Amino acid sequence: MACSCPAPESSSPAPGFRRALWIALWINLAMFLVEGWASFQSGSVSLMADAIDFFGDSANYVLSLSVLSMGLAWRGRAAMIKGLTMAAFGLVVWLRAIWVAQSGLTPEPLTMGAVGFLALIANVAVALMLFRFRSGDSDMRSVWLCSRNDAIGNVAVMVAALGVFGTGTAWPDLAVAGIMGTLAMTSGISVVRHARSDIANARSASPQPAPAGTGSH
Repeated sequence: MACSCPAPESSSPAPGFRRALWIALWINLAMFLVEGWASFQSGSVSLMADAIDFFGDSANYVLSLSVLSMGLAWRGRAAMIKGLTMAAFGLVVWLRAIWVAQSGLTPEPLTMGAVGFLALIANVAVALMLFRFRSGDSDMRSVWLCSRNDAIGNVAVMVAALGVFGTGTAWPDLAVAGIMGTLAMTSGISVVRHARSDIANARSASPQPAPAGTGSH
């Protein structure tokens, strides 16, 4: 879901954001391991996509923590990397879904539904924790978008599990994987646009060097 928001006036991170990032990091790492195992057990593309997304979010949280005390320009550059990563993730999911569609594999729905529900609980908790930071700079916004997308993706995985159970085919799983891939690409584009705005504002606010020959003698 692409969207835009105005650039922030302040370059300082909101109070409590660092602690929220650490909590989100450990939750995402734990769910990456759980969903990664479950995706191999069930053969689900949407579950595998969600597991990869958990891993990507964990890496993004580490990146956010590393630049949190730096200026707006550096946080904008970090958000730029995250936005490009989100868009690339969406493309990989689409390619994987196309490959599975051609192979004719059908996932196991019960594992999909149970693990998808567990992941939903984890992501809703993270999204609620990060909700108050969603209007900050591009780095904060990218973190919020990742968590929001994950919660939406978990609901979609459970819907796909019901669809696979009812139809006995992989198409509901593949359709959800396609939606998740598209959501990742559009959100990544949104983050990149906001990051460019933050970097431009940081550059315009920085003091400009005096022209040569205008110094005092």
